[in-house]
Amino acid sequence: MKPVAIFQHTDIGRPGSVTSIIDALGLPHTLIEIYKGHAIPEQPDAFSGLIFMGGPMGANDDHDWLEHERALIRRADAQDIPVAGHCLGAQQLAKALGACVRRNHRAEIGWQPIVVDAHPVAHEWWGAGPDTSLLTFQWHGDTFDLPQQACRIATGPHCVNQAFVVRDLHIGMQSHFEMTPDLVRDYYERNGGFLRREHAAGNPAVTSVEETLANLEARTAELKTVLERVYARWAQGLKTG
Repeated sequence: MKPVAIFQHTDIGRPGSVTSIIDALGLPHTLIEIYKGHAIPEQPDAFSGLIFMGGPMGANDDHDWLEHERALIRRADAQDIPVAGHCLGAQQLAKALGACVRRNHRAEIGWQPIVVDAHPVAHEWWGAGPDTSLLTFQWHGDTFDLPQQACRIATGPHCVNQAFVVRDLHIGMQSHFEMTPDLVRDYYERNGGFLRREHAAGNPAVTSVEETLANLEARTAELKTVLERVYARWAQGLKTG
């Protein structure tokens, strides 16, 4: 089977639990580290699927590689090769397929609930019924509109479009279900000033330092359980040839 390509955009934007989940599914994978100068492939057909991780940049930033990624996503879509996106990766997927990416009305940082949409596709991907609350980890200031042919599968009180599926093939998730305890601590170590400023300003979508760093083993284990279900469903569409 061809490998799954995982695109890492920054040193801190590691795949986290994604790697072990893909391994447990018996899928080969290759890591493409953009921040180390790895080239973005021109064509997607060397891979069974594409996974795009997060990063502090925005999909609207003026970096050539962002457009190169979106071109690759469009080619993957044309060839029915599944794409998954986390945070920036979800924004890239949305923009590549014609949707608008813009600033959200407030930043979301830390542990926040999202809610499963009342649509059969949402149940298929989350394995949870409508209105089920899923705790997830957020660290973003932008949001996306939904592409054509997309079905929203999760929403939230501070950011309406939290996750979507396109043609039952691609999935974009605004939040970071891939987090591990070390990744949460690293995010805070690198960008904690942003969290502290937003929390001090009374942003209701930002958890305190203490809350952000609390119960990390149990919370990230719950994230992984959800993400295992998502990737098991996503893997059903992978190219086997």
